[in-house]
Amino acid sequence: MSHHLLVVEDDQTLREGLRRVLEKSGYRVSTAVRGIDALRLIREEPPDLVVLDLMLPGLDGTYVLEKIRSEGFTAPVIILSARDSVEDRIRGLRTGADDYVTKPFDLEELLARIAVRLRRSYEPRLFRFGDVVVDAGARSVTRGGEELHLTPKEFDLLVYFAEHPGEALSRGKILEDVWGADYRGTRRTVDNFVRALRAKLEDDPEEPRFFQTVRARGYRFDPRGRT
Repeated sequence: MSHHLLVVEDDQTLREGLRRVLEKSGYRVSTAVRGIDALRLIREEPPDLVVLDLMLPGLDGTYVLEKIRSEGFTAPVIILSARDSVEDRIRGLRTGADDYVTKPFDLEELLARIAVRLRRSYEPRLFRFGDVVVDAGARSVTRGGEELHLTPKEFDLLVYFAEHPGEALSRGKILEDVWGADYRGTRRTVDNFVRALRAKLEDDPEEPRFFQTVRARGYRFDPRGRT
């Protein structure tokens, strides 16, 4: 069965162009013009991925994103927007977007990003360290058998660390790989998110065993835990 995508875009030419290209690529595609229609479609038949414009008539894309995440919608959301300021990107990612693509955009790059997000969402990948179990496909984390709540970007960072055990990763590389090459935030962002992971997943966040600081470099994830 092909993946079901929802394109939320008020520009008719762009919306219909994306629909044709995505259907030609093998996806089943629904479209919406208004934010309220997007909410209805997502609730009635949750898609596997949403391509979401921010500037919509009525309810804007940011509200739609906040609403669906608060209602438990976990599938990938790629923002597609003419807003290209650092503040807009940060707000979109913090609200729960998995990726942020600015207009004008390269169609092949968008198709590649969609494919990557779908693959990451549905691969059955399990990671374990200490009493933590990470199900990358289901985007769930348990600790001691109890489910934990992580923000979408905290989860992305956790999976990234789990996929690179023992590697000394620079803040710059982490930013590029997790937030994307277009992200223009500061490297302090990485520190803040690592601090959040330590608070949720370490016995003693001040003396972390798994999420280790590498002096003058960045961070290393050690699934065995430093003693």
